[in-house]
Amino acid sequence: MGKSPAMYINRELSWLEFNQRVLDEARDHAVPPLERLKFLAITSSNLDEFFMVRVGGLQMLAAQDPSKRDLAGMTAWQQLAAIAQRARRMVDDQYACFLDDLEPELGRHDIARLVPDQLDDAQRGVVEQLFEQSVFPVMTPMLLSPRDPFPLLVNQRLVMCVELGGSAESPKQPFAVIPLGQRINRIVELPAARGYRYMLLGDVVRMHLDRFFPDTELRDTALFRITRNADLRVQEDSASDLLSGMQQVLNARKQSACVRLEINQDAGERIRTFLENALAVEAENIYAVPGPLDLSAFMSFSDLAGFDHLRYEAWPPRPSPLINADETICAQVARRDILLYQPYESYDPVVRFVEEAAADPDVLAIKQILYRTSRQSPIVDALRRAARNGKQVTVLVELKARFDEARNIHWAKRLEQASVQVIYGVKGLKTHAKCCLVLRREPDGVRRYAHFGTGNYNEITSRLYSDASFMTCDNALTQDAASFFNAISGLSQPQEFQKLEAAPIGLRERVVESIERETRRARKGLPARIMAQLNSLVDGKVINALYRASRAGVDIDLNVRGICCLRPGVPGMSENIRVVSILDRFLEHSRILYFHDGGNERVFISSADWMPRNLLRRVELLVPIEDAPSKQRLKAILESFVRDNVKGRLLRSDGFYDRKQIEPGDTPHRHQQYLYELACRNADQLTVG
Repeated sequence: MGKSPAMYINRELSWLEFNQRVLDEARDHAVPPLERLKFLAITSSNLDEFFMVRVGGLQMLAAQDPSKRDLAGMTAWQQLAAIAQRARRMVDDQYACFLDDLEPELGRHDIARLVPDQLDDAQRGVVEQLFEQSVFPVMTPMLLSPRDPFPLLVNQRLVMCVELGGSAESPKQPFAVIPLGQRINRIVELPAARGYRYMLLGDVVRMHLDRFFPDTELRDTALFRITRNADLRVQEDSASDLLSGMQQVLNARKQSACVRLEINQDAGERIRTFLENALAVEAENIYAVPGPLDLSAFMSFSDLAGFDHLRYEAWPPRPSPLINADETICAQVARRDILLYQPYESYDPVVRFVEEAAADPDVLAIKQILYRTSRQSPIVDALRRAARNGKQVTVLVELKARFDEARNIHWAKRLEQASVQVIYGVKGLKTHAKCCLVLRREPDGVRRYAHFGTGNYNEITSRLYSDASFMTCDNALTQDAASFFNAISGLSQPQEFQKLEAAPIGLRERVVESIERETRRARKGLPARIMAQLNSLVDGKVINALYRASRAGVDIDLNVRGICCLRPGVPGMSENIRVVSILDRFLEHSRILYFHDGGNERVFISSADWMPRNLLRRVELLVPIEDAPSKQRLKAILESFVRDNVKGRLLRSDGFYDRKQIEPGDTPHRHQQYLYELACRNADQLTVG
């Protein structure tokens, strides 16, 4: 079967369908109201990043190489046109959800947004005080005309545009802009006898415009927000240039081209035309919205006090039955491999692993990769303490972790100040692997302990993302980890590993070969099965291998949360492939692979999605799990997502998704609830024991 663009789904449109699935959670009345509002806020934040990165990149590609086509056969211009059409429908759905559904629903639960003419005296007094103390002294209006240079506005910051009628001092200044600033909360809480009342900062500013422009006619006002292109690449000549190069990229983002203009739907034609010309934005990239700009601001309602009944019941992480709180992690790992699965189980053992190593006088060295960390990272603090305690500490800080660059630069400098050896990635690649290696002096010699994960070393997101953590002192795996660190630090050439596989030098080949092994078995009439959980599936070579496997009769189940360019269920090509996407309380982030392999059952965890960027342009790891209990647990996790008929959505061959239906006689199975209840039962047995 020859390759054809019709065999693949466009990745950008697939991503938009992922965001639609998030939006569907916001529209689902079976989900508690504040959880629905959180999902709606996530769709807005997701769309912001999509425009900054994907649309910005496509606009540059359209200008530089307009004839280049993607895997699905679309040029950049064709993709941009399709994106604009789909994104507009999505924005319409977002605001219909907020204005016609969620906001009235929240109002019935005594959470209400007020506009100026709804304020009582006490509320008006709070607004007046806020304006006089925090708004008027801070915000600075800028008078403009169509002939003036337009000020450099901050990306995704709300701005008030005012059309003026002129004044005695400046009769020819028809427009002004007022950036609303970052330090003042967008949501202004108001006093209320009951419930929760709030006002938007834009309305506060609009109420007091005469204070900014006394004795001036105010003809029209509009809030707007620009999105700048963030798909800017650092030019590396050497690893030592990476820090300064990344700082240049951060500065360049502040003045890159505007790829989207959001503006109030009721803005007058003169303001709209003025902004369109001043920002050099095409009409198709202007989004006029009927409600509050930047719905991501409502994420703060997730923590609104006193409204727990409008949220899901809390699912706090449970202790793992494999972990003894009274014994060091290394002592426990020396006896057996340990698999943890967050956020159902606590991430604390991973933090303890690093903290105990930092304090342990027998630990000689710690080597770790930091891709994304929390703002107050206990792991970073432990690494700094370890260096001060005289241990050899080597940390690879990936400066090109998009939108975490500034934080990672900050951490890198603090680590260097503590005498940590900091490496700024591998030239030309992004290091995305998740690994920590501890070398400890013991009576029988130096022993290595390793942690491999599918998620970042971030104790905050470990409560929100599903990820696997595997701790081992297996000699071959830890020796491979040592070789891996030596290779990425530049101390040696990449070596052939005993068990690990790494991108970009062999991971894709290992995955494709594992698929082909199942294909060969199926062609011989033997049982063959593949299961995998991924964030995204884009790589053409892997997709083609899966198509060949399907045609040979391999039974394939994939849990792909986000982008999926594979078309399942096509007769003669992919009828044996099923793709489910699960959108629920936690973000499905782990990468787990299963191959039946004639009953020998090979299981892997990985940092890599099946995307060209992960397999060809990033440093990633594929880790075989050979410990029998850990293998069986990961297999059970994969089998659970296949059964999800509550939150699972099945991908159709046309790129759209259908919710799974509970057939008569079927028992409802919700994957995440099943995993949490299992973690609770295991923890309860630990308590009883």
